[in-house]
Amino acid sequence: MPTTTKSFAAPGPGTWELETAHFPRPASRLVQHATLAGFAAGFAESTARFGVMLSHLQPAYVNDFAYMQAVPFGAPPGAKGPPPRAVFWLLTRAVPKLRARVTASHDAFERKLWREDLNEWDARVKPAADARHRQMQALSVEKLDARELAAHLAECVANNAAMVRQHHRFTITCTLPIGDFLAQVGAWTGRPTGEILAAVRGASAISLGAARAELQALAEAVARDPAAQATLDGDGPAADTLARLCDAGGDVGSAARAYLDVVRHRAVGYDVCAPSAGELPDTLLGAVRAATRGAGSRGDTDGARAISSLRERVPVEHRARFDELLAEARHIARLRDERGHHSEGWAIGITRRAVLEAGRRLAADGQLRDAALLLDATPEELDRFVTAGRVSEAERAELEARRAWRTTKSVSDADVPKFLGGEPGAPPPVDWLPERGRRAGRAVEAVMTGIFQEPAPAGAEAIKGLAVSPGVYEGTARLVDREEEFGRIAQGDVLVTRATAPYFNVVLPLLGAIVTDRGGQLCHAAIVAREYGIPGVVGTIRATAKIRDGQRVRVDGDTGEVTLLG
Repeated sequence: MPTTTKSFAAPGPGTWELETAHFPRPASRLVQHATLAGFAAGFAESTARFGVMLSHLQPAYVNDFAYMQAVPFGAPPGAKGPPPRAVFWLLTRAVPKLRARVTASHDAFERKLWREDLNEWDARVKPAADARHRQMQALSVEKLDARELAAHLAECVANNAAMVRQHHRFTITCTLPIGDFLAQVGAWTGRPTGEILAAVRGASAISLGAARAELQALAEAVARDPAAQATLDGDGPAADTLARLCDAGGDVGSAARAYLDVVRHRAVGYDVCAPSAGELPDTLLGAVRAATRGAGSRGDTDGARAISSLRERVPVEHRARFDELLAEARHIARLRDERGHHSEGWAIGITRRAVLEAGRRLAADGQLRDAALLLDATPEELDRFVTAGRVSEAERAELEARRAWRTTKSVSDADVPKFLGGEPGAPPPVDWLPERGRRAGRAVEAVMTGIFQEPAPAGAEAIKGLAVSPGVYEGTARLVDREEEFGRIAQGDVLVTRATAPYFNVVLPLLGAIVTDRGGQLCHAAIVAREYGIPGVVGTIRATAKIRDGQRVRVDGDTGEVTLLG
């Protein structure tokens, strides 16, 4: 643990809250740059299009920890709460910009505007992003000279920022119909969020993995080929086994190459410091073996049972409306994770490859002790180091200090404050809005609660969180503190971690259950647990502190309890 004591001061006026759902550790300078350049701009585009009264979430970094500030539309900088009700009532009805915002939210529902956006995503945005990433991925970075590599790194940095903006330009698109479904069905039935969300299960194939189809094709090809089966089941390093599958003739070789081509340079975390899937051959081989043996999504795969059970609880007069809301929620559900997989999830991995190539060159020339140190550089430092071919002793020491801080500190440390600049005031009640704006307000409120709201801490000995995916499973706990440790996961293990990114689903075929410290009902761990049909408990706060690696545990996805068995 670094001994340096750092002070935490608010980065600007108003209240700033520690972001724990995505970044439980300090972020690299490269990810900070991309987030600051693209996050708020994309988010604001999305909220404006749908007339949401939240303008955006403003990110900031304090000692490399991510903090966020909610910025209401039209509010003065740093506002900590709404004006008095009478003033708010007058503003939203008299100020033209606020009236237009309310009208836009009403019109978005009337037009089902998210369908237009999804069509744009499918027809133009996603194909363009995929084409760009494939082109960048096909570049042989090891063959570039210093000037060309510096130019490629600059392209990667710009692409990361563009992909963050692209991701968040569709944030309200993919969440508003889900939130609308949650808010209205919750009001009709009184059922918990997790039970309502179970009705959306099976609508987001991407949540099972960006290469789900390629993995299944490889598993089927291996199952038809006895020689390939022997290769897959043989001993030896995982990387060698994967290489032999790629070199095999016929369907096996082509399927293996297609699978690895899709996953090799995909991130498995939110940060460029996390390995790409291709750097985890043991994990990839385990996924191939699990798929070949028939492990996979199980249970109520299309949500039919959950839908039937939930619909019976809806008053008869609202069931037609329930069907319509559910259809829209299921129609849009895949976009939530597709945004990441086709945007920064791919961009980060491509950037990592280029940075490590630059780091290897500098290490070979004696400028760095470790090529991976370059991952903690800023974009400006990257360009300078690569162009000049030199890193000073002071610069090396700074990179090492950043890495030590990033790898040893976490949001759980007592000296990392949850709030800076005081605690935020409550947002204005939805009922304060004009009637035409209340539906969007309730939908956004439901989504924000589903993503970020965690349960109150349980008793000192209890491990309890949010039940996000039903079922009970007993197995071996595998504590994973960072993505590099995915290779330790064996078939049937229970993943116990602080938080997950949507890209970690490369290990899903291996898991028996998921338990996290952080997250709410709409966090990525909850989504993938439901899609894959394995028990899931999130937001336990203390699971990684209470559970030992290798310990047997029982995960109850119905009650949200995790029991230590030995």
